[in-house]
Amino acid sequence: MKKFLTIAVVAAALASCGGKKFHIEGSITGAADSMLYLENIGISENTALDSVRLNDAGSFSFAAEQPEAPEFYRLRIGDQSVSLSIDSTETITVKANYQDMSTAYEVEGSENCQKIKELTLKLMDLRQRAMAVGRNTALSVDDANDSILAMISSYKQEVKTEYIFPNPGKAYAYFALFQTLGNMLLFNPRTDADDIKVFAAVATSWDTYHPDAERGKNLHNIALEGMKNVRIVNAEQARSIDASKVQAAGIIDILLDDNNGRPRSLSELKGKVVLLDFHVFATNESPARILLLRELYNKYHAQGLEIYQVSLDGDEHFWKQQTKALPWISVRDPQGPASTNVRVYNVQAVPEFFLIDRGSNLVSRSQQISNLEEAVRKLL
Repeated sequence: MKKFLTIAVVAAALASCGGKKFHIEGSITGAADSMLYLENIGISENTALDSVRLNDAGSFSFAAEQPEAPEFYRLRIGDQSVSLSIDSTETITVKANYQDMSTAYEVEGSENCQKIKELTLKLMDLRQRAMAVGRNTALSVDDANDSILAMISSYKQEVKTEYIFPNPGKAYAYFALFQTLGNMLLFNPRTDADDIKVFAAVATSWDTYHPDAERGKNLHNIALEGMKNVRIVNAEQARSIDASKVQAAGIIDILLDDNNGRPRSLSELKGKVVLLDFHVFATNESPARILLLRELYNKYHAQGLEIYQVSLDGDEHFWKQQTKALPWISVRDPQGPASTNVRVYNVQAVPEFFLIDRGSNLVSRSQQISNLEEAVRKLL
């Protein structure tokens, strides 16, 4: 039985049972007699769902079927638009003036929509700063490019730490993945190993909570294709450089001290089949769980199975006492359930576990495994 770290998912599920439609309403002034469109922003194309000709007051009201998983929409007049997200039957209110509709709008009724607005404004600021650098004739081309690349790197770091990793399952985290500067995706899911990990974090969350959603499947495929591309590139590079200097991992690495004070990383276990296990020893279910893992470890360790167990216990002394006789790698995250590792792997309840193959590729998580021993045997 799992001890849940949050009830947000259950609450969201209960809240979605009260109806079948969402509503978007409000007013856009300064656009009398213009057509306002409500459009679904699909993976490959945009679809108009409804439209209205605005009166002098600019008031509007749209209603549409609640999506089965978080979905994206926009209100559009000409080339001005407002990006929105819907994940239940909420009512969202939007107020704006047509002239600065895309940036100065007000939105209420949705945290996701508020965060999307924040991301939109941050991206606009980045674009303006990049354009200013590009116009600066005092800078050489190389200096200007280096400056813009530094801006992009800083922006991505901020978005990762403040919007994506804290809540990878949120619609705004998904939205952030596809922000562009010009024609360039800021997060490159095709060849950048670090960016692929960001996509993988969001994909893992969608796999768990929206397993049949097309957007989740698309994210999953993008991440897997990116990992494949990185391995191909690294294989080509390995022909001309020292193989010991080539490192590629399809996992999000973890580096924590074990119960002997030695730093241990998840990536150091490449070549083994790894059970990544998030655990809290201070629970009634812990002894039974440890016995199960001991049996699995004793049976398959000689064949290449390793367990990397992350404790989220608050009491370090208690944890060391509980793990001093365990044969596998036992580390402790001092930040507990609020840690970055928990957020990145979208751990909502403990125990939670993942299987990683010999190539350091994240294969599956607990919800996708019906028989753990059989799943381990297939990877050995």
